[in-house]
Amino acid sequence: MTVAKEAMPPALDARRREVAGHTGLLSYYYRAPESLLDSRPLLLLHSINAAASAHEMRPLFEHYARFRPVYALDLPGYGFSERSARRYTPRLMTDAVHDVLQVIQQDCGEVAVDALAVSLSCEFLARAARESPADFQTLALVSPTGFNRSEPQQAPPGTTRGIPWLYRVVTAPVLGNVLFRLLASPPSVRFFLRKTWGSKDIDAEMAEYACRTAKQPGASHAPFYFLSGYLFSADIYAVYSALSQPVWMVHGTRGDFTDYRLEKHFESRSNWHLRCFESGALPYFEKLQDFCLAYDEFLHVHGSKSDAEGFAVGEPVS
Repeated sequence: MTVAKEAMPPALDARRREVAGHTGLLSYYYRAPESLLDSRPLLLLHSINAAASAHEMRPLFEHYARFRPVYALDLPGYGFSERSARRYTPRLMTDAVHDVLQVIQQDCGEVAVDALAVSLSCEFLARAARESPADFQTLALVSPTGFNRSEPQQAPPGTTRGIPWLYRVVTAPVLGNVLFRLLASPPSVRFFLRKTWGSKDIDAEMAEYACRTAKQPGASHAPFYFLSGYLFSADIYAVYSALSQPVWMVHGTRGDFTDYRLEKHFESRSNWHLRCFESGALPYFEKLQDFCLAYDEFLHVHGSKSDAEGFAVGEPVS
């Protein structure tokens, strides 16, 4: 097992814990105000890319940890979680969500969580919520994948968009090493973040941490499965359609992640609530105040009474 250790600084200013689950060693961050330990927990899931980690959730983690217990997971292959050479699939990532839910329930009791995921991790969250609906009170999908087409695509359950020949190419002994070094280089990291932001005004701290986490042992394993399509679910439309929880779906208007043509099929669903921000794909980095106000309103309406008491709707964002 190849796992990043403390040579890399923590992604968040919080207690970092590890648990050996069905998906190997998982690392996650936890923080909660002592006076609000009984509030409904919030689970945050970072995106998937060449240099992802829980650091991507920093603005939301810092804000909501003042009002309620917050957990931020390093998904398998990223951050301090296990980065061994194995198959990285939607099943593995979804099972990691189930694993951390068991931890949360051990800490907080048999309580349904509010959960928020970004980009491709929205697919893993949605699948976990479909499989264990009672574990989730609400779902927030930020710039989710699987909506960039005009009409739904049907596929057998559990199938992916993996391209075998592409995986063989990107993992070729010499080419793979060179390719990942290029992808994880500071210029490349900044390039892809500018595409995500749709602007040159990216978050410098996030860029710096991305470069550091991409240099850890085993850092290329999960990204190569991502690049060759194996982490994308071919049946995701059916998964999204089957969700029974209140869903808050948001995205931006700038950058490379603005194609959400398929959202028209969810506009009339009573449990789906769509929102668009004048921002890039990570609106909570650019418009944290507006984002949190909108999310708080959603939680206030669709959460339980205890949710509304756990934090103040419209609380100023520092």
